[in-house]
Amino acid sequence: MSVNLPPLRPVLNFDPELLLRAQPVRVVFFDVDGVLTDGGLYFGESGEALKRFHTLDGHGIKLLQRAGITPAVVSGRDSLALRARLSALGVRHTRFGTEDKRPAAEAILAELGLDWSAAAAMGDDWPDLPMLRRVAFGCAPPTAHPEVLALAHHVTQRLPGAGAVRELCDLLLVARGAYAAELEAAAR
Repeated sequence: MSVNLPPLRPVLNFDPELLLRAQPVRVVFFDVDGVLTDGGLYFGESGEALKRFHTLDGHGIKLLQRAGITPAVVSGRDSLALRARLSALGVRHTRFGTEDKRPAAEAILAELGLDWSAAAAMGDDWPDLPMLRRVAFGCAPPTAHPEVLALAHHVTQRLPGAGAVRELCDLLLVARGAYAAELEAAAR
């Protein structure tokens, strides 16, 4: 038996000026510790790095890809856990173990045939400042360093490693005009 369901009305609401600023974004650079994770460093008995990721953030990254926005990761650290998570999410544009994030991001932009005007970045500390100063849209979680917060166009309500990345992804999907269709498709 088929049920006629009314269309879902998205409940997310972002400032129109913020959405206009985010419209040109085609690539998003994510930091890892303090953005995709809570910023805590966990080590196992053998010294291996353990990371905790949030499923909301992972789903947001997949939604970005479906909407034609490329997720990229530029991180000062490297770990097998991080590589496994990004591989599972299909994130192909990555740079690990680099404190000098600007040239790493510029190399990814060159690979994609884009420039800073089509980029967003989400970071939380000083190594992210060179990217945040150049992108069209900068974002930070609320626990970021004050100098990072000062550069951010948007500070998330959600915490790092607990949906902050998803909040940025949702904002970009709304700006791109893809959010409502993805929501409706998910609720069929």
